[in-house]
Amino acid sequence: MDGLIMDYQLNVPAILRRGEQLYGDKEIVSRLPDKSWHTYTYADFARRTKQLALALRDELGLRDGDRVGTFCWNHHEHLETYIGAPVAGLVTHTLNLRLHADDLTYIASHAGDRVLIADKVLWPLVETFTDRVGFEHVVAVGDGPTPDGALDFEELLATADADDFAYRDIDERAAAAMCYTSGTTGRPKGVLYSHRAIAIHSLASTQSSTLGIGEDDSVLPVVPMFHANAWGFPFTCTLVGSKQVFPGPHLDPQSLLDAFVEQEVTVTAGVPTIWMGILQALDARPDGWDLSRLRAMIVGGSAAPRSMIEGFERRHGIHVTHAWGMTEMAPLGTISELSSRERALPEDEQFAYRAKQGLPAPFVEIRARGGDGLVPWDGATMGELEVRGAWIASSYYEAPDARDRWTDDGWFKTGDIVTIEPNGYIEIQDRSKDLVKSGGEWISTVALENALMGHPAVLEAAVIAVPDEKWAERPLGVVVLREGASATPDELRDFLAPHFAKWWLPERFEFVDEIPKTAVGKFRKTALRERFATAGAAENR
Repeated sequence: MDGLIMDYQLNVPAILRRGEQLYGDKEIVSRLPDKSWHTYTYADFARRTKQLALALRDELGLRDGDRVGTFCWNHHEHLETYIGAPVAGLVTHTLNLRLHADDLTYIASHAGDRVLIADKVLWPLVETFTDRVGFEHVVAVGDGPTPDGALDFEELLATADADDFAYRDIDERAAAAMCYTSGTTGRPKGVLYSHRAIAIHSLASTQSSTLGIGEDDSVLPVVPMFHANAWGFPFTCTLVGSKQVFPGPHLDPQSLLDAFVEQEVTVTAGVPTIWMGILQALDARPDGWDLSRLRAMIVGGSAAPRSMIEGFERRHGIHVTHAWGMTEMAPLGTISELSSRERALPEDEQFAYRAKQGLPAPFVEIRARGGDGLVPWDGATMGELEVRGAWIASSYYEAPDARDRWTDDGWFKTGDIVTIEPNGYIEIQDRSKDLVKSGGEWISTVALENALMGHPAVLEAAVIAVPDEKWAERPLGVVVLREGASATPDELRDFLAPHFAKWWLPERFEFVDEIPKTAVGKFRKTALRERFATAGAAENR
């Protein structure tokens, strides 16, 4: 029936309008390259964001749907662009600072970016690809001289008057933001996020059963703003008026820990490799930082070792929230916060649940498919996870050859092999391309990795499949030892033995100084396979 519900558009302008009207006095804080802090209010942020929205259209001539690329660290000017471009009817397209110039050239060209907004401190990297893309305008952010041929961000803002800005009721189905996948299995693929997807994702992230972000929080996202939509934090925090704290380029453990204390951070988020470094620093100086305000350390991007979760909780009283998602999911998929059923379990069983990826967020549905169809929710049968929901992409941008990532009835095939408990908890066993198939049976590299990282001598561990004449494939453990620690292959195998079937145990281990990582901090197993998989059964060292 018509006329029963107001036709209210769920869009980014509504998020900014709420932040401006209700939380004008709240702070947004950024750490600058010289490690000093820049502080201003939501009122200041809203005024500058309006100026940018006007300048992008009136000064630079952009029109609805045009792409605005960003090449920046996490800071307040990046936030202004994050919000300002979609408020102007444009699309914010974040570029990964750690990609090769060839990849950046391909991604920015494929997306059709007309403008690039980039940090001056990153200009040596900027110059490696800008001429190859042919941006119409390149805008330089930060202190210091403006590079030749670039516009200065502050001068661009000065061309517009915030009083001339009028909020537009942009169609919630229009594109607001864009990210590209990592491209580990081919060319990176673009994912467009609609205004509606961002609005619903932001609202879901405020629920107590998910991330529980609220006005009282001080939120520091370590996750880069170029990675998977910054996990939605710029939009969620603006929606509810959280204090926003941006670390800039200073992502080493001491700088982050100092920032947690100085800015009274209550919620932070990043990938496991970041938190393993933080845990090392805390173990070395248990009384070095007062983190009593920190209520949640959100970990995602790859499976978090149970030993890390327990280490923070038992040794330092810091609660780790395990989450899972993907670029194609904007990115929130599941949260491992215990329900009342699991909180009644013994502590050891609670930690086992918290190391799983958890329950689906509201408006995210899950199922898993094996060779014979959908698998039961029995916590044992493996299948590829499929998802659908309110903020999950329905296709890649201009990539018709990738339609096979979606089922005929609209579910996205994640590529993650999982088991699903009867109560709905999912546990990722592996990426489909990383599973070891030994003698016709699957072995989870993730399970072995997380168990190995529970050994007191092990700092990092990755497990890959290597060819085997008898079994087709066998697992190989690649291990980084803690400084001053030692362990033999036999000791590591004995450590694993009580927890796995004998045929799961690696016969071979390689000890390395460092495990290569992707641009977002995940283990780069392709490099390990290139190094070790064809090297033969080298003698254990």
